[in-house]
Amino acid sequence: MLVTTVGMRTQWGKLMATLSEGGDDETPLQVKLNGVATIIGKIGLFFAVITFSVLVQGLFSRKMNQGSHWSWSGDDAMEMLEYFAIAVTIVVVAVPEGLPLAVTLSLAFAMKKMMNDKALVRHLAACETMGSATTICSDKTGTLTTNRMTVVKACICGKIKEVSTSAKTSAFCSDIPDSVVKMVQRSIFNNTGGDIVMTQDGKIEILGTPTETAILEFGLFLGGDFEAERQASQLVKVEPFNSTKKRMGVVLELPGEGFQAHCKGASEIILAACDKVLNSTGEVVPLDESSMNHLKDTIEHFASEALRTLCVAYKDIEGDFCAENPIPFEGYTLIGIVGIKDPVRPGVKESVAICRSAGIVVRMVTGDNINTAKAIARECGILTDDGIAIEGPEFRMKSEEELQELIPKLQVMARSSPMDKHTLVRHLRSTFQEVVAVTGDGTNDAPALHEADIGLAMGISGTEVAKESADVIILDDNFSTIVTVAKWGRSVYVNIQKFVQFQLTVNVVALIVNFSSACLTGNAPLTAVQLLWVNMIMDTLGALALATEPPTDELMKRSPVGRKGNFISNVMWRNILGQSIYQFVIIWYLQTSGKAVFHLDGQDSDLILNTLIFNSFVFCQVFNEISSRDMEKINVFKGILDNYVFVGVLSCTVLFQIFIIEFLGTFANTYPLTWQQWLASILLGFLGMPIAAAIKLIPVGSR
Repeated sequence: MLVTTVGMRTQWGKLMATLSEGGDDETPLQVKLNGVATIIGKIGLFFAVITFSVLVQGLFSRKMNQGSHWSWSGDDAMEMLEYFAIAVTIVVVAVPEGLPLAVTLSLAFAMKKMMNDKALVRHLAACETMGSATTICSDKTGTLTTNRMTVVKACICGKIKEVSTSAKTSAFCSDIPDSVVKMVQRSIFNNTGGDIVMTQDGKIEILGTPTETAILEFGLFLGGDFEAERQASQLVKVEPFNSTKKRMGVVLELPGEGFQAHCKGASEIILAACDKVLNSTGEVVPLDESSMNHLKDTIEHFASEALRTLCVAYKDIEGDFCAENPIPFEGYTLIGIVGIKDPVRPGVKESVAICRSAGIVVRMVTGDNINTAKAIARECGILTDDGIAIEGPEFRMKSEEELQELIPKLQVMARSSPMDKHTLVRHLRSTFQEVVAVTGDGTNDAPALHEADIGLAMGISGTEVAKESADVIILDDNFSTIVTVAKWGRSVYVNIQKFVQFQLTVNVVALIVNFSSACLTGNAPLTAVQLLWVNMIMDTLGALALATEPPTDELMKRSPVGRKGNFISNVMWRNILGQSIYQFVIIWYLQTSGKAVFHLDGQDSDLILNTLIFNSFVFCQVFNEISSRDMEKINVFKGILDNYVFVGVLSCTVLFQIFIIEFLGTFANTYPLTWQQWLASILLGFLGMPIAAAIKLIPVGSR
């Protein structure tokens, strides 16, 4: 073996260089969350500044009235420091520091669960991106189909024959001349990238790609002997198959007969290089127009039955042949056409239907013949009556304006090169603002996998380069697993929405309570320690509880969010505002009339009232957390006991709340409550649930 290049100069190196060029784009959710966090932070800062200004202005007014505005004491400074502490607490409550935690928790949880569903996530953010996907560009072979190929039909000497395991070789070859059968065997066994070996227990094993395996199996079916055929001639030159030429060729030196070239590959490409054909008696006759039309019709007939078609041809080379020369590619004699069946995977049709109902467009991008691609796309439910199927060379010739019209309707691209796939993905992302998922298995798919928002590489048939540039590896090479990944992605998105809804409700209430109370009474009912505990409930524990909700089948019945959808939807705003108003009314009522209602008097009455307000506020959050399990459905208890994390977090919150109130009085500024006061606090919190259910009945737009 002669090594010509190493490192970055090899094809692998060049490919890896193109992959490392593109920077890491932010995922659609990251972009939206950055916006949400910034807005919440700004609102908190605004409220803090206003609160501080109002309190300081009150102090100035008091000093002005007393006429002591020029003399300032240490007490005044301490008062201003207290005001500043209130302002800082408002900012602390407002800033959603639990958001990154919720996102990471949700992604990590999804990633772990997806591993059980045969999907290995390489980049954490990919879990969520798949939930926003609006289009999937899928390979055909091995993803939509099983990649277990067998020759089921063949056209030899102008006769179309069925090939089946039950059929006998003698019956198949009965009306085909021996010389032609011999030529088919020679072509199949010499012009191959596969091999036939004997295992230790004496069984025949065929090695090679699924296509090569199918053709070699056909050669054995014809009664050929692989070893004998290989030894009967000498291999002079091999041109391996590649996706650009779509053919493979060899030159053989036959003892006493000179040189012979054999070629096999994409049917229309090989047929174009033929000018002769073997007739029914095995003689070489010129390929006239009627014969050519008959062969083209046969190829179309095979393709319309969802068969991959390959042509096999040979050419006698006159004179000598030097291995340095390229293999000639014209003047061939057609030996035959084979139709290879690659059955559609079970469950693919249902998965495509789920994608369609979920608003995800599935497009097939394949190197196969257009008729085969169309037949399989129809069988899978990808190609519809108003959809367009196009060939790669034709797609390449289209102008930007034509592509603008074509791409939205494009459902199948056949005979495509890796760069066609890359172009399609680039257009879908940049021009149409789609969130694109791409499947690929070959090294040449790497640019498209890298260009896409989410690259899905095949775990079994995929090459190392494809896996390296993918975000998720589909371990069982099955399209149905891709749908599961999309479902988990949506679950992540919805879980983070639930968490943000829950957190914003707490933020809004805590902000308004402290702000209005500070402005009207000059002090805040919730102390810094209490606010930090509330902050912990809604940030850390809330993230744990709501970020680990498993997905439901309903998620795949709604349309994808895509790149442009609002993260905080109208439904969320409705729930946030409704719940916030209820909680604010409860707390304000307790603050103004609590002493009278609970008959509080004496020196600890203010402390008891503030403890009651704090306790009621926390229980409002506990029950609101249960209501947040579903943003639109009234029954929020469905499956609650299946989520151990949620039940655990809720139990810990309640136990720790009892501990804070009953035993941490001096630290948390609380006072032990009577059982009637506990009952009242829990009841006020629980009332939030029927209120939340009633709010969900108010119709709002989905966005």
